[in-house]
Amino acid sequence: MKVIEKEKARYLRREGKSINEIIQETGFSKASVSLWVRDIILTTAQKKKISERGRSVESIEKRRVSRLFNEQYKRQLIIDSAKKDFTHISQEQLKLIGIALYIGEGGKTNRGMVRLANSDPMVIKIMMKFFREICGVNENKFSGHVHTFAHADIEKTEKYWSKITGIPRGQFYKTYIKPSVASLQKRNTLQYGTFDIYVCDTKLFLTIMGWIEKIKELII
Repeated sequence: MKVIEKEKARYLRREGKSINEIIQETGFSKASVSLWVRDIILTTAQKKKISERGRSVESIEKRRVSRLFNEQYKRQLIIDSAKKDFTHISQEQLKLIGIALYIGEGGKTNRGMVRLANSDPMVIKIMMKFFREICGVNENKFSGHVHTFAHADIEKTEKYWSKITGIPRGQFYKTYIKPSVASLQKRNTLQYGTFDIYVCDTKLFLTIMGWIEKIKELII
């Protein structure tokens, strides 16, 4: 078998292939190829072609890297420019942001329970700030509920969401383990599953519904 491999490597070398090209084409080890072809002398023309191909590959890679860098740089300029539109978030703005998120992600059927679920820690953090600063929710009225997958480290997941929300794990409902029939991609994407914020408060629920109704009237 080694004889056949050696002859193939030597044939490719005599055809003017570089060591790396032979390795890529055959899958042979660099040490073996170098040993097998070391006595083969390339012509000046073959050496020139190898040099030109190497420069060509290098140039293509440099252009690719440069293009990606320039594209990322342009994207970042737009992002940085947009960030200048805000210098701070007022309480009124926070109120509107919280209501808007609740319109999209909040529970609207249980009249005695304020509830919002999401897998994005940023959304959860914003809503905790909204509930604390805008709605004045007392800390002991918060409850949390983790939804995750069978492969997850439950303790690690609960500690993660407790840190994100500031809600003690003692105020969490028993973590819900989703069946493993869910796609592997979804399980890998949602490393910490999703988190539900609960506040048992009928008055707050009706207040938020009132805010939503008023926004509908003003916009629609």
